[in-house]
Amino acid sequence: MRHNIIHIAAYTLITGLLSINNVQAQDTTKLTLQHAIELGIKNSKELKSSQAQVAVAAALTREAKDRQLPDASISGAYLYLPFNPNIDLKIKTGGSGSSSGGSGFPTVSQAMYGIANASLPIFAGGKLRYGVESAKYLEQATKLTADNNRQQVIVNTINAFANLYKSKKAVDLVKENLAQSQQRVNDFTNLEKNGIVARNDLLKVELQSSNIELSLLDAESNFKLASVNMDLMLGLPEQTMLDPDSSSLVQADSIKTIGEYEQSALQSRKEITALNLQKKAADLGVKSAKADYYPTLAITGGYVALDVPNFITVTNALDFGVGLKYNISSLWKTKATVHEAQARALELESNEELLTDNIRLQINQAFENYLLSQKKIDVLAKAVDQATENYRITKNKYDNALATTTDLLEADVASLQAQLNYTNAKADAVVAYNILLQSAGLLNN
Repeated sequence: MRHNIIHIAAYTLITGLLSINNVQAQDTTKLTLQHAIELGIKNSKELKSSQAQVAVAAALTREAKDRQLPDASISGAYLYLPFNPNIDLKIKTGGSGSSSGGSGFPTVSQAMYGIANASLPIFAGGKLRYGVESAKYLEQATKLTADNNRQQVIVNTINAFANLYKSKKAVDLVKENLAQSQQRVNDFTNLEKNGIVARNDLLKVELQSSNIELSLLDAESNFKLASVNMDLMLGLPEQTMLDPDSSSLVQADSIKTIGEYEQSALQSRKEITALNLQKKAADLGVKSAKADYYPTLAITGGYVALDVPNFITVTNALDFGVGLKYNISSLWKTKATVHEAQARALELESNEELLTDNIRLQINQAFENYLLSQKKIDVLAKAVDQATENYRITKNKYDNALATTTDLLEADVASLQAQLNYTNAKADAVVAYNILLQSAGLLNN
Protein backbone atom coordinates (compact mmCIF):
# COMPACT_ATOMS: atom_id res chain seq x y z
CA MET A 1 0.00 0.00 0.00
CA ARG A 2 2.79 2.38 0.91
CA HIS A 3 4.59 1.66 -2.40
CA ASN A 4 1.40 2.40 -4.32
CA ILE A 5 1.04 5.76 -2.58
CA ILE A 6 4.66 6.62 -3.42
CA HIS A 7 4.15 5.64 -7.07
CA ILE A 8 0.97 7.71 -7.27
CA ALA A 9 2.72 10.75 -5.75
CA ALA A 10 5.69 10.41 -8.09
CA TYR A 11 3.38 10.06 -11.09
CA THR A 12 1.44 13.15 -10.01
CA LEU A 13 4.66 15.16 -9.58
CA ILE A 14 6.06 14.13 -12.97
CA THR A 15 2.74 14.84 -14.66
CA GLY A 16 2.66 18.28 -13.06
CA LEU A 17 6.19 19.09 -14.17
CA LEU A 18 5.46 17.97 -17.71
CA SER A 19 2.35 20.11 -17.75
CA ILE A 20 4.37 23.12 -16.60
CA ASN A 21 6.98 22.49 -19.28
CA ASN A 22 4.28 22.18 -21.93
CA VAL A 23 2.74 25.46 -20.83
CA GLN A 24 6.13 27.17 -20.91
CA ALA A 25 6.93 25.66 -24.31
CA GLN A 26 3.64 26.91 -25.68
CA ASP A 27 4.12 30.48 -24.49
CA THR A 28 3.89 32.75 -27.50
CA THR A 29 5.08 36.24 -28.28
CA LYS A 30 2.60 38.68 -29.79
CA LEU A 31 4.14 40.17 -32.90
CA THR A 32 2.98 43.17 -34.91
CA LEU A 33 4.09 43.85 -38.44
CA GLN A 34 5.80 47.12 -37.49
CA HIS A 35 7.79 45.43 -34.74
CA ALA A 36 8.75 42.65 -37.12
CA ILE A 37 10.05 45.19 -39.65
CA GLU A 38 12.08 46.99 -36.98
CA LEU A 39 13.66 43.73 -35.80
CA GLY A 40 14.24 42.61 -39.39
CA ILE A 41 16.12 45.79 -40.24
CA LYS A 42 18.09 45.69 -37.00
CA ASN A 43 19.22 42.08 -37.28
CA SER A 44 19.38 41.58 -41.04
CA LYS A 45 22.60 39.90 -42.09
CA GLU A 46 22.19 41.35 -45.59
CA LEU A 47 22.06 44.89 -44.20
CA LYS A 48 25.10 44.27 -42.03
CA SER A 49 26.97 43.19 -45.15
CA SER A 50 25.71 46.32 -46.92
CA GLN A 51 26.94 48.53 -44.09
CA ALA A 52 30.35 46.87 -44.36
CA GLN A 53 30.40 47.70 -48.07
CA VAL A 54 29.53 51.33 -47.26
CA ALA A 55 32.42 51.43 -44.78
CA VAL A 56 34.78 50.05 -47.45
CA ALA A 57 33.61 52.71 -49.93
CA ALA A 58 34.16 55.46 -47.33
CA ALA A 59 37.66 54.12 -46.67
CA LEU A 60 38.42 54.19 -50.41
CA THR A 61 37.33 57.84 -50.51
CA ARG A 62 39.68 58.68 -47.66
CA GLU A 63 42.44 56.76 -49.42
CA ALA A 64 41.91 58.82 -52.60
CA LYS A 65 42.11 62.04 -50.59
CA ASP A 66 45.27 60.86 -48.86
CA ARG A 67 47.02 60.60 -52.24
CA GLN A 68 46.93 64.41 -52.39
CA LEU A 69 48.98 64.64 -49.20
CA PRO A 70 52.80 64.82 -49.20
CA ASP A 71 54.86 61.65 -49.25
CA ALA A 72 57.60 61.60 -46.64
CA SER A 73 60.20 59.02 -45.72
CA ILE A 74 63.11 58.69 -43.32
CA SER A 75 65.92 56.18 -43.63
CA GLY A 76 69.21 55.60 -41.90
CA ALA A 77 71.92 53.00 -41.56
CA TYR A 78 75.03 52.07 -39.63
CA LEU A 79 77.74 50.37 -41.70
CA TYR A 80 80.75 48.44 -40.45
CA LEU A 81 83.75 48.03 -42.76
CA PRO A 82 85.89 45.01 -41.78
CA PHE A 83 88.66 45.94 -44.23
CA ASN A 84 90.33 49.26 -44.71
CA PRO A 85 88.84 50.65 -47.97
CA ASN A 86 90.93 52.07 -50.78
CA ILE A 87 90.04 55.71 -51.11
CA ASP A 88 91.24 57.75 -54.05
CA LEU A 89 90.47 61.46 -53.69
CA LYS A 90 90.60 63.46 -56.89
CA ILE A 91 91.01 66.75 -55.10
CA LYS A 92 94.08 68.38 -53.60
CA THR A 93 94.50 67.71 -49.89
CA GLY A 94 97.53 69.95 -49.33
CA GLY A 95 100.06 67.22 -49.97
CA SER A 96 100.43 65.10 -53.06
CA GLY A 97 97.75 65.00 -55.76
CA SER A 98 95.98 61.88 -54.47
CA SER A 99 95.87 59.41 -51.65
CA SER A 100 95.08 55.76 -51.72
CA GLY A 101 94.91 54.67 -48.14
CA GLY A 102 98.59 55.15 -47.31
CA SER A 103 100.04 55.46 -43.83
CA GLY A 104 99.09 59.12 -43.66
CA PHE A 105 95.44 58.55 -44.53
CA PRO A 106 92.92 57.94 -41.72
CA THR A 107 91.58 54.44 -41.19
CA VAL A 108 87.84 54.12 -42.01
CA SER A 109 86.07 51.20 -40.34
CA GLN A 110 82.47 52.43 -39.97
CA ALA A 111 79.96 54.88 -41.38
CA MET A 112 76.53 56.25 -40.45
CA TYR A 113 74.04 58.20 -42.48
CA GLY A 114 70.44 59.43 -42.31
CA ILE A 115 68.19 60.67 -45.12
CA ALA A 116 64.81 62.40 -44.97
CA ASN A 117 62.79 63.02 -48.15
CA ALA A 118 59.42 64.71 -48.77
CA SER A 119 57.45 65.15 -51.98
CA LEU A 120 54.18 67.02 -52.62
CA PRO A 121 52.43 66.36 -55.96
CA ILE A 122 51.13 69.55 -57.52
CA PHE A 123 50.18 68.29 -60.99
CA ALA A 124 49.47 64.80 -62.32
CA GLY A 125 47.18 65.54 -65.25
CA GLY A 126 44.18 65.81 -62.88
CA LYS A 127 44.49 62.15 -61.90
CA LEU A 128 44.38 62.81 -58.15
CA ARG A 129 41.37 65.12 -58.36
CA TYR A 130 39.48 62.72 -60.62
CA GLY A 131 40.24 59.89 -58.23
CA VAL A 132 38.77 61.75 -55.25
CA GLU A 133 35.61 62.76 -57.13
CA SER A 134 35.15 59.24 -58.51
CA ALA A 135 35.53 57.71 -55.04
CA LYS A 136 32.91 60.11 -53.67
CA TYR A 137 30.42 59.14 -56.38
CA LEU A 138 31.01 55.42 -55.78
CA GLU A 139 30.59 55.91 -52.02
CA GLN A 140 27.22 57.62 -52.56
CA ALA A 141 26.18 54.85 -54.96
CA THR A 142 27.08 52.21 -52.37
CA LYS A 143 24.95 53.99 -49.76
CA LEU A 144 22.00 54.04 -52.16
CA THR A 145 22.47 50.35 -52.88
CA ALA A 146 22.43 49.67 -49.13
CA ASP A 147 19.20 51.65 -48.82
CA ASN A 148 17.70 49.62 -51.66
CA ASN A 149 18.70 46.44 -49.83
CA ARG A 150 16.90 47.83 -46.79
CA GLN A 151 13.68 48.07 -48.79
CA GLN A 152 14.13 44.48 -49.94
CA VAL A 153 14.55 43.38 -46.31
CA ILE A 154 11.28 45.18 -45.45
CA VAL A 155 9.42 43.39 -48.26
CA ASN A 156 10.88 40.02 -47.23
CA THR A 157 9.81 40.64 -43.65
CA ILE A 158 6.27 41.56 -44.72
CA ASN A 159 6.08 38.45 -46.88
CA ALA A 160 7.33 36.24 -44.03
CA PHE A 161 4.86 37.88 -41.62
CA ALA A 162 2.00 37.22 -44.06
CA ASN A 163 3.05 33.56 -44.39
CA LEU A 164 3.18 33.29 -40.61
CA TYR A 165 -0.30 34.78 -40.35
CA LYS A 166 -1.70 32.46 -43.04
CA SER A 167 -0.22 29.36 -41.41
CA LYS A 168 -1.53 30.41 -37.97
CA LYS A 169 -4.99 31.12 -39.38
CA ALA A 170 -4.98 27.74 -41.12
CA VAL A 171 -4.27 26.02 -37.80
CA ASP A 172 -7.12 27.90 -36.12
CA LEU A 173 -9.63 27.14 -38.88
CA VAL A 174 -8.68 23.47 -39.11
CA LYS A 175 -8.89 23.12 -35.31
CA GLU A 176 -12.36 24.66 -35.36
CA ASN A 177 -13.39 22.37 -38.19
CA LEU A 178 -11.92 19.37 -36.37
CA ALA A 179 -13.94 20.17 -33.26
CA GLN A 180 -17.11 20.27 -35.36
CA SER A 181 -16.12 17.04 -37.10
CA GLN A 182 -15.49 15.25 -33.80
CA GLN A 183 -18.86 16.42 -32.52
CA ARG A 184 -20.41 15.06 -35.71
CA VAL A 185 -18.68 11.72 -35.09
CA ASN A 186 -20.19 11.61 -31.58
CA ASP A 187 -23.62 12.43 -32.94
CA PHE A 188 -23.39 9.80 -35.67
CA THR A 189 -22.10 7.23 -33.20
CA ASN A 190 -25.20 7.70 -31.06
CA LEU A 191 -27.45 7.65 -34.10
CA GLU A 192 -25.79 4.45 -35.37
CA LYS A 193 -26.27 2.78 -31.99
CA ASN A 194 -29.97 3.61 -32.16
CA GLY A 195 -30.19 2.33 -35.74
CA ILE A 196 -31.02 5.73 -37.20
CA VAL A 197 -28.01 5.96 -39.54
CA ALA A 198 -26.15 3.25 -41.37
CA ARG A 199 -22.74 2.00 -40.29
CA ASN A 200 -21.32 3.17 -43.61
CA ASP A 201 -22.37 6.78 -42.90
CA LEU A 202 -20.62 6.65 -39.54
CA LEU A 203 -17.44 5.40 -41.21
CA LYS A 204 -17.59 8.27 -43.72
CA VAL A 205 -17.84 10.79 -40.89
CA GLU A 206 -14.99 9.12 -38.98
CA LEU A 207 -12.85 9.04 -42.13
CA GLN A 208 -13.38 12.75 -42.68
CA SER A 209 -12.42 13.44 -39.06
CA SER A 210 -9.21 11.45 -39.53
CA ASN A 211 -8.40 13.40 -42.68
CA ILE A 212 -8.95 16.67 -40.83
CA GLU A 213 -6.57 15.48 -38.09
CA LEU A 214 -3.93 14.85 -40.75
CA SER A 215 -4.59 18.30 -42.20
CA LEU A 216 -4.14 19.78 -38.73
CA LEU A 217 -0.78 18.04 -38.36
CA ASP A 218 0.35 19.52 -41.68
CA ALA A 219 -0.97 22.95 -40.73
CA GLU A 220 0.82 22.87 -37.36
CA SER A 221 4.05 21.76 -39.03
CA ASN A 222 3.80 24.59 -41.57
CA PHE A 223 3.14 27.08 -38.78
CA LYS A 224 6.15 25.88 -36.83
CA LEU A 225 8.43 26.20 -39.88
CA ALA A 226 7.03 29.65 -40.64
CA SER A 227 7.66 30.66 -37.03
CA VAL A 228 11.25 29.36 -37.13
CA ASN A 229 11.86 31.21 -40.41
CA MET A 230 10.50 34.41 -38.86
CA ASP A 231 12.63 33.93 -35.72
CA LEU A 232 15.79 33.60 -37.80
CA MET A 233 14.94 36.68 -39.86
CA LEU A 234 14.28 38.77 -36.75
CA GLY A 235 17.29 37.53 -34.78
CA LEU A 236 15.14 35.74 -32.17
CA PRO A 237 15.77 32.31 -30.63
CA GLU A 238 14.33 29.77 -33.06
CA GLN A 239 12.26 28.18 -30.26
CA THR A 240 10.24 31.39 -29.88
CA MET A 241 6.60 30.82 -30.82
CA LEU A 242 5.12 33.87 -32.50
CA ASP A 243 1.51 35.01 -32.62
CA PRO A 244 1.07 37.41 -35.57
CA ASP A 245 -1.24 40.34 -34.93
CA SER A 246 -3.79 40.22 -37.74
CA SER A 247 -4.69 43.90 -37.26
CA SER A 248 -1.19 44.77 -38.51
CA LEU A 249 -2.05 43.58 -42.01
CA VAL A 250 -3.80 46.78 -43.06
CA GLN A 251 -5.34 46.95 -46.51
CA ALA A 252 -4.65 49.98 -48.72
CA ASP A 253 -7.43 52.55 -48.87
CA SER A 254 -6.65 53.70 -52.40
CA ILE A 255 -3.95 53.48 -55.03
CA LYS A 256 -2.56 55.76 -57.72
CA THR A 257 -2.60 55.25 -61.45
CA ILE A 258 0.06 53.13 -63.08
CA GLY A 259 1.48 56.22 -64.79
CA GLU A 260 1.95 57.92 -61.42
CA TYR A 261 3.74 54.88 -60.05
CA GLU A 262 6.06 54.76 -63.07
CA GLN A 263 6.89 58.45 -62.71
CA SER A 264 7.55 58.00 -59.01
CA ALA A 265 9.81 55.01 -59.71
CA LEU A 266 11.92 56.93 -62.23
CA GLN A 267 12.38 59.70 -59.66
CA SER A 268 12.70 57.69 -56.44
CA ARG A 269 14.23 54.31 -57.25
CA LYS A 270 17.65 54.08 -55.62
CA GLU A 271 19.05 51.90 -58.38
CA ILE A 272 18.61 54.67 -60.97
CA THR A 273 20.32 57.26 -58.79
CA ALA A 274 23.11 54.82 -57.94
CA LEU A 275 23.62 53.99 -61.63
CA ASN A 276 23.83 57.71 -62.49
CA LEU A 277 26.53 58.12 -59.86
CA GLN A 278 28.39 55.12 -61.24
CA LYS A 279 28.21 56.70 -64.71
CA LYS A 280 29.76 59.90 -63.37
CA ALA A 281 32.50 57.86 -61.73
CA ALA A 282 33.08 56.02 -65.04
CA ASP A 283 33.39 59.31 -66.94
CA LEU A 284 35.96 60.45 -64.40
CA GLY A 285 37.69 57.12 -64.89
CA VAL A 286 38.13 57.95 -68.57
CA LYS A 287 39.64 61.34 -67.69
CA SER A 288 41.86 59.72 -65.09
CA ALA A 289 43.14 57.21 -67.66
CA LYS A 290 43.93 60.04 -70.12
CA ALA A 291 45.85 61.83 -67.36
CA ASP A 292 48.65 59.29 -67.84
CA TYR A 293 49.53 61.12 -71.05
CA TYR A 294 50.72 64.10 -68.98
CA PRO A 295 53.88 64.46 -66.90
CA THR A 296 53.81 64.69 -63.12
CA LEU A 297 55.17 67.67 -61.25
CA ALA A 298 56.01 67.69 -57.56
CA ILE A 299 57.72 69.85 -54.97
CA THR A 300 60.54 67.93 -53.32
CA GLY A 301 62.72 68.45 -50.29
CA GLY A 302 65.22 66.46 -48.31
CA TYR A 303 67.85 66.35 -45.62
CA VAL A 304 71.03 64.27 -45.46
CA ALA A 305 73.36 63.63 -42.52
CA LEU A 306 76.58 61.60 -42.88
CA ASP A 307 79.24 60.64 -40.41
CA VAL A 308 82.34 58.63 -41.31
CA PRO A 309 84.59 58.73 -38.23
CA ASN A 310 88.12 60.00 -38.85
CA PHE A 311 87.16 60.92 -42.39
CA ILE A 312 84.05 63.08 -43.08
CA THR A 313 80.99 64.51 -41.38
CA VAL A 314 78.11 66.09 -43.29
CA THR A 315 75.30 68.05 -41.56
CA ASN A 316 72.71 70.62 -42.62
CA ALA A 317 72.59 69.17 -46.15
CA LEU A 318 69.08 70.44 -46.84
CA ASP A 319 67.75 70.45 -50.40
CA PHE A 320 64.57 71.90 -51.90
CA GLY A 321 63.33 71.97 -55.48
CA VAL A 322 60.83 70.91 -58.12
CA GLY A 323 60.78 67.50 -59.72
CA LEU A 324 59.38 66.64 -63.15
CA LYS A 325 58.69 63.09 -64.31
CA TYR A 326 57.31 61.83 -67.59
CA ASN A 327 56.78 58.19 -68.46
CA ILE A 328 57.45 57.94 -72.19
CA SER A 329 55.92 54.45 -72.40
CA SER A 330 52.51 56.00 -71.58
CA LEU A 331 52.38 57.14 -75.21
CA TRP A 332 51.72 53.57 -76.32
CA LYS A 333 50.49 51.92 -73.10
CA THR A 334 47.79 54.37 -72.00
CA LYS A 335 45.64 53.94 -75.10
CA ALA A 336 44.39 50.51 -74.03
CA THR A 337 43.60 51.79 -70.53
CA VAL A 338 41.57 54.66 -71.98
CA HIS A 339 39.63 52.29 -74.24
CA GLU A 340 38.85 50.04 -71.28
CA ALA A 341 37.53 52.99 -69.25
CA GLN A 342 35.42 54.17 -72.19
CA ALA A 343 33.99 50.66 -72.63
CA ARG A 344 32.94 50.61 -68.97
CA ALA A 345 31.20 53.96 -69.41
CA LEU A 346 29.32 52.66 -72.46
CA GLU A 347 28.33 49.53 -70.53
CA LEU A 348 26.76 51.66 -67.81
CA GLU A 349 24.89 53.64 -70.47
CA SER A 350 23.37 50.40 -71.75
CA ASN A 351 22.61 49.25 -68.22
CA GLU A 352 20.64 52.44 -67.59
CA GLU A 353 18.31 51.76 -70.50
CA LEU A 354 17.91 48.13 -69.43
CA LEU A 355 17.23 49.16 -65.83
CA THR A 356 14.54 51.64 -66.92
CA ASP A 357 12.78 48.95 -68.96
CA ASN A 358 12.96 46.48 -66.06
CA ILE A 359 11.51 49.03 -63.65
CA ARG A 360 8.60 49.73 -65.97
CA LEU A 361 7.98 46.00 -66.26
CA GLN A 362 8.16 45.58 -62.47
CA ILE A 363 5.65 48.40 -61.99
CA ASN A 364 3.20 46.81 -64.44
CA GLN A 365 3.57 43.37 -62.88
CA ALA A 366 3.18 44.70 -59.33
CA PHE A 367 0.20 46.86 -60.32
CA GLU A 368 -1.59 43.99 -62.06
CA ASN A 369 -0.83 41.61 -59.19
CA TYR A 370 -2.34 44.05 -56.71
CA LEU A 371 -5.48 44.55 -58.82
CA LEU A 372 -5.75 40.78 -59.17
CA SER A 373 -5.43 40.33 -55.40
CA GLN A 374 -8.28 42.79 -54.83
CA LYS A 375 -10.50 40.99 -57.33
CA LYS A 376 -9.69 37.67 -55.65
CA ILE A 377 -10.75 39.09 -52.28
CA ASP A 378 -14.12 40.17 -53.70
CA VAL A 379 -14.70 36.82 -55.40
CA LEU A 380 -13.59 34.76 -52.40
CA ALA A 381 -15.71 36.83 -50.01
CA LYS A 382 -18.72 35.82 -52.09
CA ALA A 383 -17.43 32.25 -52.15
CA VAL A 384 -17.36 32.18 -48.32
CA ASP A 385 -20.96 33.36 -48.17
CA GLN A 386 -21.96 30.87 -50.84
CA ALA A 387 -20.16 27.97 -49.15
CA THR A 388 -21.65 28.87 -45.76
CA GLU A 389 -25.14 29.07 -47.20
CA ASN A 390 -24.59 25.86 -49.14
CA TYR A 391 -23.60 24.03 -45.96
CA ARG A 392 -26.64 25.39 -44.13
CA ILE A 393 -28.99 24.27 -46.88
CA THR A 394 -27.29 20.88 -47.20
CA LYS A 395 -27.51 20.39 -43.43
CA ASN A 396 -31.22 21.16 -43.47
CA LYS A 397 -31.72 18.74 -46.36
CA TYR A 398 -29.73 16.08 -44.55
CA ASP A 399 -31.77 16.56 -41.38
CA ASN A 400 -34.89 16.05 -43.50
CA ALA A 401 -33.42 13.02 -45.32
CA LEU A 402 -33.13 14.94 -48.60
CA ALA A 403 -29.33 14.82 -48.84
CA THR A 404 -26.75 12.12 -48.28
CA THR A 405 -23.91 12.07 -45.77
CA THR A 406 -21.48 12.52 -48.64
CA ASP A 407 -23.26 15.72 -49.67
CA LEU A 408 -23.00 17.02 -46.11
CA LEU A 409 -19.31 16.26 -45.80
CA GLU A 410 -18.51 17.78 -49.20
CA ALA A 411 -20.34 20.95 -48.22
CA ASP A 412 -18.36 21.08 -44.97
CA VAL A 413 -15.03 20.71 -46.81
CA ALA A 414 -16.02 23.38 -49.33
CA SER A 415 -16.86 25.80 -46.52
CA LEU A 416 -13.49 25.25 -44.83
CA GLN A 417 -11.57 25.66 -48.11
CA ALA A 418 -13.43 28.88 -48.93
CA GLN A 419 -12.50 30.38 -45.55
CA LEU A 420 -8.83 29.41 -46.00
CA ASN A 421 -8.72 30.89 -49.50
CA TYR A 422 -10.31 34.14 -48.32
CA THR A 423 -7.86 34.48 -45.42
CA ASN A 424 -4.86 33.84 -47.68
CA ALA A 425 -6.11 36.30 -50.28
CA LYS A 426 -6.32 39.15 -47.75
CA ALA A 427 -2.75 38.51 -46.57
CA ASP A 428 -1.47 38.21 -50.15
CA ALA A 429 -3.09 41.56 -51.00
CA VAL A 430 -1.07 43.30 -48.29
CA VAL A 431 2.14 41.78 -49.66
CA ALA A 432 1.19 42.73 -53.23
CA TYR A 433 0.55 46.33 -52.21
CA ASN A 434 3.92 46.65 -50.48
CA ILE A 435 5.69 45.13 -53.48
CA LEU A 436 3.97 47.80 -55.59
CA LEU A 437 5.29 50.47 -53.23
CA GLN A 438 8.77 48.98 -53.43
CA SER A 439 8.65 48.92 -57.23
CA ALA A 440 7.68 52.62 -57.21
CA GLY A 441 10.39 53.55 -54.69
CA LEU A 442 7.78 54.53 -52.08
CA LEU A 443 8.17 51.76 -49.52
CA ASN A 444 10.08 53.90 -47.03
CA ASN A 445 7.18 56.31 -47.02
